[in-house]
Amino acid sequence: MSRLLQILLLPVLLVLTTGSNVLAEMNGSALERIQERGTLILGTSGNMPSMSQIGEDGKVGGFDIDLALMMASLMEVDLVIEQIDFDKLLPTLEAGEVDVVISNVTITPKRNMSVAFVGPYLTSGKCIVSKDEALAKAGQESTQNPANAKLAVLKGSTSEDFARQLFTGVEVTTVEDFSVAVEMIKKDEIGGMLTDFPICVATLEANPDAGFVTLFSLLTYEPIGIALPAGDAQFINWTRNFLSRLEATDTLKGLSEAWFGTLTLEQ
Repeated sequence: MSRLLQILLLPVLLVLTTGSNVLAEMNGSALERIQERGTLILGTSGNMPSMSQIGEDGKVGGFDIDLALMMASLMEVDLVIEQIDFDKLLPTLEAGEVDVVISNVTITPKRNMSVAFVGPYLTSGKCIVSKDEALAKAGQESTQNPANAKLAVLKGSTSEDFARQLFTGVEVTTVEDFSVAVEMIKKDEIGGMLTDFPICVATLEANPDAGFVTLFSLLTYEPIGIALPAGDAQFINWTRNFLSRLEATDTLKGLSEAWFGTLTLEQ
């Protein structure tokens, strides 16, 4: 773990007891399998800038990855990262191929029918990144419906559902990676992309000379959560207590400021 993560995690370590004797009592839980294996297998997309992204070193990093590293550290196991297309993350979790999914996944009633969620650990909203300020404003109010516009959204995301349901005059294009959408905007092949707050911030910061504009919207409520296998009460309970400790010790706040600064959705 990085020095920053060790510092952030110190208050939690002082109050959270997760010794092997406790985990050993969790028979039948994924926690027992994780401990025996010595690894926590994380499913993440790796294409959500600032949340889960590929760095210059070719490794996956971000807010979500640091959160998973903290989980693995308190379980006293290593973290194994499996990069998976966003729309395949939850099916992979259901199939038992990963232990947990942390990848800017919005908690929705439909998704919650198949997997369990703990959180939210972050609350977000929708925004449009575009060169056109009028199009960027379209996400501010439900009465504003851009006509004949082309928007890119991540396949299988709540942004896709949102665009198709609200913006009836918009041609929706799905992409597997936001970098594809960014290049399409630069080349004027589409008007913009609809996504979540952290990705909007990261996109503007990574492309300061592209002429991108955006306005953050409170039109939608996006509770971002940790996805776990359904029916595993002990794993769910452990993760709920883990997240509560991070919040109570301001560790989650520190992690958020490390990745997003002091920016908030209301700004």
